[in-house]
Amino acid sequence: MLKMLFTRVKVGKMELKNRIVMPAMHYLSSWEGMVLPHHAAYFVERAKGGAALIMIGGCTIDETSGAANMLSVKDDRFIPGLAGLAKEVQKNGAKIAAQLYHAGRYSHSMFMGGKQPVSSSPIRSRFTGETPRELSVPEIRQVLKNYALAAARIQRAGFDAVEVIASAGYLISQFLSPIVNRRKDEYGGDPENRMRFGAEVIEGIRREVGPDFPIIVRVAGNEFMEGGLANEEARVFSKRLEKAGADMINVTGGWHETRVPQITMGLPRGGFVYLAQGIKQAVSIPVMACNRINDPLLADRVLRDGQADLIGFARGLIADPELPNKAREGRFDEINYCIACNQGCFDPIFEGKPQTCLVNARAGAEGRMTILPASPKKKVMVIGGGPAGMEAARVAALRGHQVSLYEKSEALGGQLTLAAAPPGREEVLTFVRYLEGQMKKLKITVHRGTEATPFHVEKENPEVVILATGAEPAIPGIKGVDRPNVVLAWDVLSGKADTGKEVVIIGGGAVGLETALFLARKGTIDPDTLHFLMFNRAENPETIQTLLYRGLKKITVVEMLKRAGQDIGRSTRWAVLQDLSQLGVRVMTKSTAKEITERGVIVEREGREELIWGDTVILAAGSKSANRLYGQVQGRIKETILIGDAKSPRKALEAVAEGFEAGRKI
Repeated sequence: MLKMLFTRVKVGKMELKNRIVMPAMHYLSSWEGMVLPHHAAYFVERAKGGAALIMIGGCTIDETSGAANMLSVKDDRFIPGLAGLAKEVQKNGAKIAAQLYHAGRYSHSMFMGGKQPVSSSPIRSRFTGETPRELSVPEIRQVLKNYALAAARIQRAGFDAVEVIASAGYLISQFLSPIVNRRKDEYGGDPENRMRFGAEVIEGIRREVGPDFPIIVRVAGNEFMEGGLANEEARVFSKRLEKAGADMINVTGGWHETRVPQITMGLPRGGFVYLAQGIKQAVSIPVMACNRINDPLLADRVLRDGQADLIGFARGLIADPELPNKAREGRFDEINYCIACNQGCFDPIFEGKPQTCLVNARAGAEGRMTILPASPKKKVMVIGGGPAGMEAARVAALRGHQVSLYEKSEALGGQLTLAAAPPGREEVLTFVRYLEGQMKKLKITVHRGTEATPFHVEKENPEVVILATGAEPAIPGIKGVDRPNVVLAWDVLSGKADTGKEVVIIGGGAVGLETALFLARKGTIDPDTLHFLMFNRAENPETIQTLLYRGLKKITVVEMLKRAGQDIGRSTRWAVLQDLSQLGVRVMTKSTAKEITERGVIVEREGREELIWGDTVILAAGSKSANRLYGQVQGRIKETILIGDAKSPRKALEAVAEGFEAGRKI
């Protein structure tokens, strides 16, 4: 079934056993740039899982290139730790590369001991809010030397290759792009001058490491910035990099400041493959496609169609380190696919916290969160078939316990099924399907449509009960909340309740905004229809824009806090709000719903009251734990464990982690 993904490929002098690469991300925190034990445990697990090449990093090259909690290669004292890591990865079957990183104006002074960030020009960064210092020509030459020396250290540490990041709006991008580069010297002005810095980085590295050590460059296939460079310019830059000595081009999307989603569910699977395809047509060295490629079948098709030569599985290998081995053996139904939620891999990074993963609770803690055979083996009853309950059941059964699971509805998945309801969020269901598959594989007895009671517990007579009964909608104390024109957001998302044309949603958290997106898409055209209309030039651009962004409903979201979506992660929140704006949804913040009437909602805002018209009012005012059964069975069973939203309503990330720990510690 997979024709090319597991064929060998050469990058310069380096031969890879397959075409699966784990690109560099800021996966795990370091201490003053040093390799730590958890780095080895993390990357070795991916090497054992079958990836051909693993890239670590980014690795800072000097004092102004990045934060202290990132890996570093800025001097020789880091070589021993890197060498040990390289040996561990290599002896487990994978090649290893390190990415050289300089953030330029994207660096935060507070993470660099107060040092001012540097860049091509002193243009304020919207990403950090800081204005960098312009590098002088002598300083540029020192930075070039720092890149070359850092690459040499990687080579001396026994790595198989080095990568330079020249994308995402980092330092090389800041020299390349006219958005930031306002210089008048040989490093600014026309495209040739703006390419000079990036090309000289590669030329300097090539001189330092010799002709045979592979050099990879990660480029932006399109900056996706107003006034920035598109794919045509990226092709020219890539050709220049090849001439400078690069052995492979790793193609990603745009800058961190772009308003085009790069990593969220809003980007379709393989949505940026066309960028790699464009660059592959311009160069003769191998090209790697990245961003939202988490499916081996899609990856193989990209390779067979000649759009790229290698595939970057970054978050796909965070979610399931065994993805390559499972794909090679045809066990596609056992792959735990990345769902692009960003709750564990990106959002914590913005807060300076270590990475984890919603669908893989072990990610980042492989060395200490082991799954060992149970002794003694016990009879375990799990009540609740949401993500916490299913994960607890999976891990307990994996350890050898006898497990049964009770779910009051016919469908498993809990609130994940609601999160998957808005268009573009269907990816969430892949995790539900994975857990359902694990229930079958591990022979867990699943009772659907059965609301567990103390009678069921007494009849089962388990040694352990895990209660993962989830949450239920909270009903705010608003006058008129019991009117017939009031429905619950959960009922709307599940299809149990319909709405009229004018809708007011009370609550601007994740559930309220997702409900708004779900309803705002009603009556807009789907991707297939859009393609048909554009391919056949059936409608003019203005009409197509209207069909895309204007549905059948007028929607207003009322939120009492000053910001909507406070419970949505930083990497996703802006995209959700942008989608709502484009779809014409009105979001009112610092607004308190005072009363629901037959005509809509009376809202108090800035000391004044106004009526927000609506024939349907939707309640999305949070949730509360549904854990009545816990009090009824606690004390009757030797061991009773409360997890997930039943313990306290939170994100799915925490619910799955608690389920994993419950199953691991029984």
